[in-house]
Amino acid sequence: MDSATVTILLTAAACAGWIDAVVGGGGLLLLPALLVTAPGIPVATALGTNKLAAIAGTSTAAITYARRVKIDWAIAAPATALAIITAGCGAALAGAIPATAYRPVVLAVLVAVAVFVVSQPRLGTLAHPHRRTRARTITAVAVTGIAIAAYDGLIGPGTGTFLVLAFTTLIGTDFVHGSAMAKLVNAGTNFGALVVFAATGHVWWLLGAAMAICNIAGAIVGARMALRRGAGFVRTVLLVVVLALVARLGYDQWHTT
Repeated sequence: MDSATVTILLTAAACAGWIDAVVGGGGLLLLPALLVTAPGIPVATALGTNKLAAIAGTSTAAITYARRVKIDWAIAAPATALAIITAGCGAALAGAIPATAYRPVVLAVLVAVAVFVVSQPRLGTLAHPHRRTRARTITAVAVTGIAIAAYDGLIGPGTGTFLVLAFTTLIGTDFVHGSAMAKLVNAGTNFGALVVFAATGHVWWLLGAAMAICNIAGAIVGARMALRRGAGFVRTVLLVVVLALVARLGYDQWHTT
């Protein structure tokens, strides 16, 4: 790769780290950047290299949040443990399913998420601990540690956003606490997927390590901004990221039909 291409990828990694730390969805930026600037790169290799950068950022953000926010470990711990295993299973199947098979489904889900967030202006601005029941707790662990984690290993972009929304709607966290828990689970999904991609030779280590450093820098800035500005700021970024995901997937779908 020439210096211009590397610069573009490192910049994308830093921006993706910021997005991931605030609300998730950094893969929307970094994964397409890899596929566009490195023509011919296998999808699995792009996913694996992206995971190497992403795990650095999400882990850094998780530590930053954990130092400032009280984590609900009764949910976060089992969800993260499950996520490592499930994301690894998803990664083992990456590349076997064509984009045309999953893109319309993900697009429909994202449109529904955007409508839901817009129609619920108070969602995530305040915590609602009364929503947390035993059944909701089990559901939250299953949805985040199994369903969303499998999606991350198999596809990826938007995972952090789905995690934040899952915690917010299922157990009534505000966006800041939901984002903090999402980072822990997302670090687990990234780790599980990375192990599989590394074992199958689908990681560009040198490039991934350089992007990881930039991703960490972006994650530190993003986590601190989210903690300082609060739930309203996170909600705004969440909606922007969801709409951007819809636009990106809609564009891809339109150009392949």
